[in-house]
Amino acid sequence: MTMQLTRRSAMFMTAAALSTSTVRMAQAEPTVKAEDVIIAWYKLVLELVRHTPTYSPPVASRSFAYVGVAVYEALASGSSSLRTLAGQLNGLKPLAAREPGQQYDNAVILNAVLARAVTDFFGNTGPTGQHVMERFGAKRRDEVRAGVAQGVVAQSEAYGEAVMAHIAEWAASDGGAKIENMGFPYEYQLTKGEGHWVPTSTIGQQQMPLLPDWGNNRTFAMKNGAACPLPPPPAYSEDPASEFYKQALEVQQTTKTLTPEQKTIARFWSDDPMLSPTPPGHWMWIAIGLLEAEKANADRIADVLVRLGIAVADGFIGCWAAKFEHDLLRPVTYIRKVIDPKWETLLITPPFPEYPSGHSTQSGAAAVVLTQLFGENFAFVDSTHARDGIKPRAFPSFWAAAEEAGISRLYGGIHFRAAIELGLEQGRCIGLHTNALRTRT
Repeated sequence: MTMQLTRRSAMFMTAAALSTSTVRMAQAEPTVKAEDVIIAWYKLVLELVRHTPTYSPPVASRSFAYVGVAVYEALASGSSSLRTLAGQLNGLKPLAAREPGQQYDNAVILNAVLARAVTDFFGNTGPTGQHVMERFGAKRRDEVRAGVAQGVVAQSEAYGEAVMAHIAEWAASDGGAKIENMGFPYEYQLTKGEGHWVPTSTIGQQQMPLLPDWGNNRTFAMKNGAACPLPPPPAYSEDPASEFYKQALEVQQTTKTLTPEQKTIARFWSDDPMLSPTPPGHWMWIAIGLLEAEKANADRIADVLVRLGIAVADGFIGCWAAKFEHDLLRPVTYIRKVIDPKWETLLITPPFPEYPSGHSTQSGAAAVVLTQLFGENFAFVDSTHARDGIKPRAFPSFWAAAEEAGISRLYGGIHFRAAIELGLEQGRCIGLHTNALRTRT
């Protein structure tokens, strides 16, 4: 365990150093570029996600959304091409405008926004994270101030802090701001009767399901968590002729005959908390890599990352609303009871109901949004896990990647096919709500 923590800490510091170099290279310019500030801080955020114990996928997605909105609104206030999201996102009121006639530096504003955002959202990260946050913040502050008039620095930092204070106040009332006991309720009444979720882990904390009320959180772009409902899954049955049995048998037989490629796919998309940037962070890594390759400007980066953050955040709210509405048991529970008592999964089953697949819903939402932003049949290489020694994978489109993310959960023994296919469709619906936002003037 000590060796693992040491390795992860080293990786964390390396990532922070890489982000530092991104901004430092910009010092050849009179001021640091706003786009470099965004990318550098986002890379740190993605490392903090994997080092903060409460950051399960739904919690991570929430932070990506709020950080994205803060960055976007800070830039929109001084941009002729970006339209504010106030009045478009649920509960977001107009932010204070920049003072007429005053000079501002976008890099300084964004650095102030992101420094406060990281402090607010990752205040409970571990000692390594706290140390990196402190060093990273101090270095960023010095770099963005260099070459900028003192009065402009003061005006810009004050404005950035005001923007983030506004966003933080908005975030505090959404229902997901306070996470206790890692997101597991201290008390929870399991649903009685066959076919409902029961714990799949021997860990005491996980005898309760993760974040059972998450589906009630305030959404961003869609009306509420029930805005993209799903039909019920196949009716529970232990009859070998039933659809439910057939889907369970498919999972059992598939996992017994996995090819090396299928095992690779399952592990590539697993994105376990504390070992990865989580599933929503995986899509963030994809987007950041594409934006860096494109050499996108700050407005473009902010537009892409805010839309993607909103899509995955609404994706998890919608998915969790459906999970606890249908409350379906996991394949491991059914298969060991009905088909094969000695069956083992490739991946560890997460501690919450099965239907629909969270990987599928949020991936479907992400794919719909990124397709609108980058185009249909946009081929790309996903190198999210390259630093972890996992080879990059190439995809002909975002939807192809989403479909692979979905089917990876069948290969892992985590989901039935209905949860995967209908989860992708739920994600498609959620993504369309995000695509309806008007971000450009």
